[in-house]
Amino acid sequence: MKVIAGLGNPTKKYEGTRHNMGFSAIYQIADRYNIKMNILNHKALIGTGIIAGEKVMLVMPQTFMNLSGESIGEILRYYKLTPEDLIVLYDDIDLDIGKLRIRAKGSAGGHNGIKNIIAHIGTTEFDRVRIGVGHKPEGRDLADYVLSRFSSEELPVVRDSVSKAADAIEVIITTGIDAAMNKFN
Repeated sequence: MKVIAGLGNPTKKYEGTRHNMGFSAIYQIADRYNIKMNILNHKALIGTGIIAGEKVMLVMPQTFMNLSGESIGEILRYYKLTPEDLIVLYDDIDLDIGKLRIRAKGSAGGHNGIKNIIAHIGTTEFDRVRIGVGHKPEGRDLADYVLSRFSSEELPVVRDSVSKAADAIEVIITTGIDAAMNKFN
């Protein structure tokens, strides 16, 4: 089973913000594969289903971004899964809006949600799909920026990148992380 976790902040207040790109991608995947996000367990909203013949668990931690590892670590331990079974989707301010960057491992790169996951699972070796949300304008507060919404001009590009992130998940599951990196990076 693959655990596909999208990072974001719960509640309506944060819907559509840059920091919730992981949640947006999970909603896209759930819709595409007819997976109901209807289980509240392990501090997360969860849905289970099948993608390309593989059983998957879609996960949206409800702990708020900076504590995402609490939920993800608990899920991996409970189901006796390893970090190799984990794929994390999240926002990245170092990438232009609409760009994806797929990696099999790496540092947190300053992302507090990823830092917390690494702390809770004890490794940096898990697959990740970073979704570009644009660079923080100079002089703007980082928290204010990542909690802002996209402009109407940015929205079509954002929708396309979320769709591509869902495509990337299927490629990771069917042909592996290297194939996904070659196709989407």
